[in-house]
Amino acid sequence: MFIETETTPNPASLKFLPGQQVMPSGTREFASPEAAEVSPLAQAIFDTGEVVLVFFGGDFVSVTAAPGADWSALKPQVVSILLDHFVSEAPLFVGGDASGISVPAEDAELIVEDDPENADIVAQINELLETRVRPAVAGDGGDIAYRGFKDGIVYLTLQGACAGCPSSTATLKHGIEGLLKHYVPEVTEVRAA
Repeated sequence: MFIETETTPNPASLKFLPGQQVMPSGTREFASPEAAEVSPLAQAIFDTGEVVLVFFGGDFVSVTAAPGADWSALKPQVVSILLDHFVSEAPLFVGGDASGISVPAEDAELIVEDDPENADIVAQINELLETRVRPAVAGDGGDIAYRGFKDGIVYLTLQGACAGCPSSTATLKHGIEGLLKHYVPEVTEVRAA
């Protein structure tokens, strides 16, 4: 087995591609060792002591190093952990599967309640996020969660490698906002939630 690695726009994060499925559906982000206790793989990565975020995508794992961590030392440790996990076919979550664990799309709390009158607009926004934005953000080792639409403003949260990326504001303001404004004229702004 071979684990590929890719850089991400976030210099603190690397994307690891094991060449097989990681999450059967959805994504999962672990922002602390305590949160990672439900996943032996995420826990093992946190146990390196130099990791602040682990993110599982469909076919990748993004890892964000702590400030001051040295990727030249950390990368081989993470690759070794991933190889051990996938070669042994160990379960991704305690209990053997992801049942009972919410993925962001279901777990994401709206910060503003969607007005039922805007149902068509929200459906258009979510369709664009799913088909155009999510694949691009996943390519950079992250994901995006819809958090609401009100008064022309779309609220979104970047996750995984994208969460702490220096270019995340540019991604939201110039990339995603431009796309949504172009296809959904009711959208006037995109804000991080």
